[in-house]
Amino acid sequence: MIGLNLTGVGADEPDAQFYENYACGSQRNYTGYCNPDLQRLFDQQSIEADQEKRRRLVWEIDRRLQEDQARPIVYHLRFATCWQNRVKGLRMMVNSVFNGWRFEDVWLDE
Repeated sequence: MIGLNLTGVGADEPDAQFYENYACGSQRNYTGYCNPDLQRLFDQQSIEADQEKRRRLVWEIDRRLQEDQARPIVYHLRFATCWQNRVKGLRMMVNSVFNGWRFEDVWLDE
């Protein structure tokens, strides 16, 4: 038997998921999962400047959450952005598809 929770967050950012859904004492941690050792990894990945090291930490956290069966994620949406080669100056966000859409520096090269 599975009870689904459709909790989502606006930013495509591990911090938003980890702290909101799995941190000890979080108001939206509905299952009450609490692992202080894993929460220290949340903090570590949050301040890691090297993107590859952070990615490995996030994967390690994800693996441990799955092993603990802590409110498993049953699906994940993937978004994509398409554009034409003649669109110039568009800068994509590194960590999100939901913000950063500033078009002051975008132009069409025809």
